[in-house]
This record gives sequence, C-alpha cells and structure tokens, in this order.
Amino acid sequence: MKSLAQMKAETSPAVQRQSLAYSHDNGRTWIKYAGNPVLTHPSTADFRDPKVFWSEAHGKWIMVLATDQTITFYSSPNLREWRLESEFGDGAGSHDAVWEYPDLFQLPVEGTGDSKWVLLVSIGDDSGQRYGSRTQYFVGEFDGSVFTPEHSDIRWLDYGKDNYAGVSFSDIPAADGRRILIGWMSNWRYANHIPSQG
Repeated sequence: MKSLAQMKAETSPAVQRQSLAYSHDNGRTWIKYAGNPVLTHPSTADFRDPKVFWSEAHGKWIMVLATDQTITFYSSPNLREWRLESEFGDGAGSHDAVWEYPDLFQLPVEGTGDSKWVLLVSIGDDSGQRYGSRTQYFVGEFDGSVFTPEHSDIRWLDYGKDNYAGVSFSDIPAADGRRILIGWMSNWRYANHIPSQG
C-alpha cells in the first residue's frame, strides 16, 4: 500500500529548482550546499538552464534563467541569496515552443569603442512548428537589472537544424578577446533516432 506522500509525489508536477555544489579539489569531487535549493519559483514548472556570470560592471552575480516562455534575470552578491530583477520575452521573438538555454554576454561593435549585450534563447521542439529546436538572439542593453532589446522580431542564430542549446564560455582571458560558444549538434526532431552508440 502506498503512503499519502508517495501518492502525492506521483500526482504532483515536477518542480525545477536551482541548487549549488562546490569543489575544493579543482572539480574532482563535489559537495552539495547544505542550504539547497538556493532559488525556487512557486508556480513556474519550467525553471531551468541557468547561465550564471560575475558582472564586474554591476558588481554582482547575474543569473539568466529559462522560465517557460520568458527569460528571468536574478542577481546575487554571493551565489546563495538571489533577488528577482526582471523578466523578458513578452511580444519578442519566436514563441513556437518552450524557451531554453539562455545566455547573456557583451560583444564589441566592430569599428567603434562601443559594445552591445547579446541574449541567446533556444526554443524547444513542438509538433506545430516547422523546424524543431533552434536558437534565436536579441541585441540590446543590459543595466544589471533589465535587458532592453533593440528589436523584437525573430532573428535566428543560424538557419541550420544542428546548432541548439549553445552556451558561451565565461572568463576567457581578455587578451584572447573571443566569445566561444559550444552548442548541441542535433535537433529534437531526430535526436533519439540517430544511428550511433557509445
């Protein structure tokens, strides 16, 4: 016979939360933070894919989080206590499927001394859309709290089907000067049907 707790767990929707783990040996072993989870949401089922980076200009940690059909921005002084800053997405870009794997970074504007913020947002697969999972981007400004796009139309990172869920590396040495992105070379339309193993 099942307990009340077991029955409740089976009928409750999955809850996504943000938690911490840390390492004292350069990533060989990890310790889960005793105060987990560090960030929860009372009602949003899709609450995932955090990109966290230190913003020197704003003097705080920034978390860019996928929250169903929007991207939500949080900030923290210490990676443990998080403050809601803003939400982006209503009326902007493609909403063909759930928003996933956000990334936010600055890029220099060629030939000027200026830079712009770039927000990448991948969208999952939905049977009603034509291409399956893809990645869109927005260019704009970020003041440490709010991302303000220069455009709200749909702009795809590329037109192929095999560049999805890409996230860039943080802390590449300034002398290098590049922003390097690694993406998933597949598409949810056929990811489970690729003839490979291992």
